Amino acid sequence: MDLFSALQRNMTRRYFFRAGSHAVGWAALASLLGKESAHAGESATLSLPHFPSTAKQVIYLHMVGGPSQMDLYDYKPTMNDWYDKDLPDSVRKGQRLTTMTSGQARFPIAPSKYKFKQHGDCGMWVSELLPWTAKMVDDMCFVRSMHTDAINHEPAITLMQTGNQVTGRPCLGAWTSYGLGSLNQNLPTFVVLVAKPTNQEQVQAISARLWSAGYLSGEYAGVSFRSSGDPILFINNPPGVTDDVRRKTLDAIKGLNQITSDEVGDPETQTRIQQYEMAYRMQTSVPELVDLGREPQSTFKLYGDEAKKPGTFANTILLARRLVERGVRFVQIYHNNWDTHGNVAGRLPDQCRDVDQACYGLIQDLKSRGMLDSTLVIWGGEFGRTIYSQGGLSKENYGRDHHPRCFTLWMAGGGSKPGTIHGETDDFSYNIVKDPVHVRDFHATVLQLLGFDHKRFTYRYQGLDQRLTGVEEARVVTELIQ
Repeated sequence: MDLFSALQRNMTRRYFFRAGSHAVGWAALASLLGKESAHAGESATLSLPHFPSTAKQVIYLHMVGGPSQMDLYDYKPTMNDWYDKDLPDSVRKGQRLTTMTSGQARFPIAPSKYKFKQHGDCGMWVSELLPWTAKMVDDMCFVRSMHTDAINHEPAITLMQTGNQVTGRPCLGAWTSYGLGSLNQNLPTFVVLVAKPTNQEQVQAISARLWSAGYLSGEYAGVSFRSSGDPILFINNPPGVTDDVRRKTLDAIKGLNQITSDEVGDPETQTRIQQYEMAYRMQTSVPELVDLGREPQSTFKLYGDEAKKPGTFANTILLARRLVERGVRFVQIYHNNWDTHGNVAGRLPDQCRDVDQACYGLIQDLKSRGMLDSTLVIWGGEFGRTIYSQGGLSKENYGRDHHPRCFTLWMAGGGSKPGTIHGETDDFSYNIVKDPVHVRDFHATVLQLLGFDHKRFTYRYQGLDQRLTGVEEARVVTELIQ
């Protein structure tokens, strides 16, 4: 439906009758649109959630670029005997490659240069790069058999966040915001933080489309907090403008917007009114939120001293805890530079140092505050990496290309099953041999934890009952749920 048609459908009675000479034509149009209008109303009045949820809030940690599963969580010791040998055709099975390696004369196996050990009662193998994470494996739910349809970043991260490779769909955070609503009137329901990696050798572009509300109302989109300076642009009054003047200005703008809303009935005008009011309330709530000076020294000992530095991953993850503590439903953190096409030895240790202790601190902090049971923490990228090397290969360094066939993701809290190791890949960490989990299955499982039946959680748009998991088959992975 185009914007003009949507405007016609949302016209109020007052505006309808003022149209005058074409009243009969408008009446005919209204009768034709009646059924779809009724269905659209149903989307906003559904009884949600569908059943009692275990997860009330979500902290989603997205590692932009795709972490290397065989260097972190998918231990493949037999690959040491395959060093510099070609990837067998029987393993690749003709699967497509990116243009970055498809022209290589050969695909030499690059075993991980990092040591692994088993940890916890669950016996999870974890790389030496993640010593803090290794301490809490029994609190975590590992999925080593994730797979996706996309082989390049843009469609892959879009699929991971919105359930579709095509842009313009609501992301998981927007769906959560739409379905569960707000827990705090002074902060947004859905907040986005972009952490600055220590190493910035190959940073991927990310944009606000990833936290868009898509065809949902704009009020469900993520609100991005900046990593330096004022967390929100224009959060403070300009010089010479008092709170009283700002309040009078907002009241005048609200009056003008309300006149437009009364005449036309455009729902986005009401969204604009609500956003102005939220921005005004955030002038008080946000400065208190980002003031980490009130945190005890024990907090920084837990998360690491990097948590004191604005924009670091440790700092943003501590802010995420403070956000959910104050009632924000969904916090999305993006951490860049995981696209290790080359120099794994030089980049991956930096990446892991950025996130390792901080993630440990978050899980232990939530647990000590009694919040872990109701807060779902998710960690993962948009795809995995290849076992064969991209570019030059030595025993001390190598590169890895994109790999959609298998990758590792973990969850903790929120009703996910602790101490779980789900799925297996072959000896090459190339194909899944047991318990595959597609991105759609993962989304269906997360929605289940939030109290939604993914098949019934829909929104009427362009004549279809749209849903996060789309029209293809998706299943709730019950093995990942307590």
